Amino acid sequence: MVLADSGGIESLSMRKLAGELGIEAMSLYHHVKSKEDILDGMVDIVFGEMELPSPGEAWKTAMRRRAESTRAVLARHPWAIAILDSRTTPGPATLRYSDTVIGYLRAAGFSIPMAAHALSILDSYVRGFAMQEASLPLDPSGSIQAATESILEQQPMMSNAFPHLGAMAAELILKPGYAYGNEFQFGLGLILDGLERALATENGPQRGDAPAEGGAGSQSAAS
Repeated sequence: MVLADSGGIESLSMRKLAGELGIEAMSLYHHVKSKEDILDGMVDIVFGEMELPSPGEAWKTAMRRRAESTRAVLARHPWAIAILDSRTTPGPATLRYSDTVIGYLRAAGFSIPMAAHALSILDSYVRGFAMQEASLPLDPSGSIQAATESILEQQPMMSNAFPHLGAMAAELILKPGYAYGNEFQFGLGLILDGLERALATENGPQRGDAPAEGGAGSQSAAS
């Protein structure tokens, strides 16, 4: 994982790993069948670093914390983004993570299909955002200002030729304090609010809920 964290997944080879360990490459095969075994173990460790929901925690709070934890873990191990779901022999931490999150959503009132929808859209968003963060030319503070200024210097007439890009650069990206990472919370909030509405629609009015204005309950009371 240290090799992959520092040089990307392409830097990981059995020969290089053996060299780092001070052994012959063939010695590794006394412990693993192939490089695929090592990748399986690495991915399992990544899943083991992700936070799981706490008992009694509100589901939106839990899913927000889970998303933030996943993003942080993938920032530490950006190589994992591309292979996180590609393993066909998942380890115990991977299985425990998925099973626990599904069980938590079920306990919060999600049906199996709705839990699948929730995990699909949340994981797609979080991992996609993590991939974009890893590929953008951000400075250590998370700002894209320097890269934007460089583009503007190379394209001095951009504001005229591409007015909408120029306006976004001037009014948002080049403003002090702007960091691309702040967009994460905005998108995550939209998704969680949408899931909340979808869950309410699926479950329908619960016993004890006040009837909607103008609904059947109001008519019965009026009569």
